[in-house]
Amino acid sequence: MLGVGVSLINMSMALERLDRWIADRERQYVSVCTVHTVMECRRHDDLRRIVNAAGMTTPDGMPLVWLSRLGGHRFVSRVYGPDLMIAAMQTGHRHFFYGGREEVAPRLAAAMRRKFPGVRIAGTLTPPVGSAEELCNPETAALINQTAPDIVWVGVSSPKQEFWMACMRPLLTAPVLIGVGAAFDFHSGTQRQAPAWMQRAGLEWLFRLVHEPRRLWRRYLVDNPWFLFELARQRLGLKKYPL
Repeated sequence: MLGVGVSLINMSMALERLDRWIADRERQYVSVCTVHTVMECRRHDDLRRIVNAAGMTTPDGMPLVWLSRLGGHRFVSRVYGPDLMIAAMQTGHRHFFYGGREEVAPRLAAAMRRKFPGVRIAGTLTPPVGSAEELCNPETAALINQTAPDIVWVGVSSPKQEFWMACMRPLLTAPVLIGVGAAFDFHSGTQRQAPAWMQRAGLEWLFRLVHEPRRLWRRYLVDNPWFLFELARQRLGLKKYPL
């Protein structure tokens, strides 16, 4: 879609792929993809290369699911970052939480332990303020590696988390890195999540816009209409968007 390759998967397929990577100790990273991600990739070629190099680029936004189904892939369903985290907590893997503001990652770990007794949380780390390049360093890698996680969950907002995962991938021994952004805030109770019916209807953007208008207005009121415009040009054959 507009030069971004979105994986044709559903939740069970995503979990199977994670299990396989962990069993084989295959080092991969996962980008959860929304309309905003696609539009950021249109603006930044380096980000597009990172997203397209991911082992899995999940259809996190409902518009991407609907477009996949219109293309004949009826089995595709939403692989939403917060839902993927909850599903993966029940697999027996070791998890590490990297990201969030102060105390969010420890609160997330505590929430997961309450919800899933026996879940294996290897550790948490709240990064200082800085760019993805500044936060990508051997010292951070050593702190995470010594806990021996299977999955490192990254919650430092998009697209910063994609740049961080691509930079840290060679340094980390964990098989899987997954950037899930706001899932840290949702599951730690720091921020309200849209009701399930709004998520199913593709209206989560409206819920988030109402609650964070100053931060998100450009993402939803500019990117969403522009995505539709560019998509129409692609579908009509007026412009090509190579991967």
